[in-house]
Amino acid sequence: MTMNGSQSPDPVRFQITQQPLDPAPLVALVGSPGHGAIVTFAGVARDNFGGRATAYLEYEAYPEMAELVLAQIADEAREQFAIGSVAIHHRIGVLQIGETAVLIAVGSAHREAAFAATAFLMDRIKQVVPIWKCEHWLDGSSEWAGLEHARKTQAGIG
Repeated sequence: MTMNGSQSPDPVRFQITQQPLDPAPLVALVGSPGHGAIVTFAGVARDNFGGRATAYLEYEAYPEMAELVLAQIADEAREQFAIGSVAIHHRIGVLQIGETAVLIAVGSAHREAAFAATAFLMDRIKQVVPIWKCEHWLDGSSEWAGLEHARKTQAGIG
């Protein structure tokens, strides 16, 4: 039990890891005979941000807290979208371009709720989960990412 009386997060469903991510175990975790939809999302390291060329990404986290917060936002999504199971894995350490940083899997009776919950979960991960990203640029400089909205505004994106 945690200090607020809730159970500890399931380390299989909500995981911070240095290992490469594989969506198959997450799909298996959220599958159910009552789920007509399983939506998966993979956030992948891209080669640019705001017109700057990225060499690689680096993620750091407070794993125990991050896994707890992942479980909490999954509860939020279940309440808001009437979905079933959720699993979220996030990678930390150095990621090369093209490697998967985050996986989300949502099982639900209907696809609309699963898609909406997946988008909500990714937004909440960026807002509240204690995971930090450093962009290492091709020019040799680096920058720790702050709030994604502020970064996009500064870079003139969306």
